[in-house]
Amino acid sequence: MQESTGLPFLDDAAIRMFHVSKEFGEISALKDISLAVHENEFMFVTGPSGAGKSTLIKLLYMGEPATEGTIIVDGINLSRISSHQFPRLRRKFGVIFQDFKLISTRTVYDNVALVLEVARTRPDEIKERVYEVLERVGIAERAKEYPPVLSGGEQQRVAIARAMVGEPKFIIADEPTGSLDPDSADRIFGLLQEAHSRGATIIIATHDADLTGAHSGPVIKLEKGRRLD
Repeated sequence: MQESTGLPFLDDAAIRMFHVSKEFGEISALKDISLAVHENEFMFVTGPSGAGKSTLIKLLYMGEPATEGTIIVDGINLSRISSHQFPRLRRKFGVIFQDFKLISTRTVYDNVALVLEVARTRPDEIKERVYEVLERVGIAERAKEYPPVLSGGEQQRVAIARAMVGEPKFIIADEPTGSLDPDSADRIFGLLQEAHSRGATIIIATHDADLTGAHSGPVIKLEKGRRLD
C-alpha cells in the first residue's frame, strides 16, 4: 500500500515532480521542472550536454536532493523522507550509470550479488537470482572474471544485470549506449525493452535521437535546465 503523500492530486502517477529546481551553488541545474511518470512507462529525458538530464534522474533516487519543489516516488514524498524509508526507496530503483561504476576488484558475479547481499537475501537465493539475470543478459560465462577484462558492451550488460537483479520497480539509465558501438547499443536497448516487458518503469537520459526514435514512449526535452515541451 502506498503511503499518503498529503498531496492527493499527485497520487495518480508512480513518480511526480512538481515545480522542482536544483542548484549547485550559484549554478541552476534544473529550473521549475514538473512531470509525471506512470507505472510501466518507458520514458526518455533528452537534451544537449549540460541540459540537466543526469541531475534530474539523480533527484528521483535521492542521488542528489532537490533545492525546491516536491518529488513523490511511489507514494513517498522525498522532501519528508525518514531514515527508515530511505533504504526502501533505494530498493525501488535499479540505476545504470554511463561509466558503469562496477567494482574492479570484484568478479562479475560479486558485482551483481552485492545488491542482494545488501538487502540481506538468503545466500542460496542470491546464487540462483544472480545466475538467472546473468543468463538473461548473455554474460553468465564471464561470471568469475573481473570488469577490467570485459569490453564496454559487456561491462554495460553487467551493469544492467546489477540494476535488474533486485527486481526494482524503476530502472534508470544515464546515457546507457553513449560509449558503445552500434551493435552493442542495440543489444543494451533490447535488454531495457525486455525489462520493460517484465513490468519495470524505464527512464532513460540520453542525447541520442536514434534511441528515442526506437520506442514510442514519452520524451521529456530539457535545455539549460528547463523543460521545453
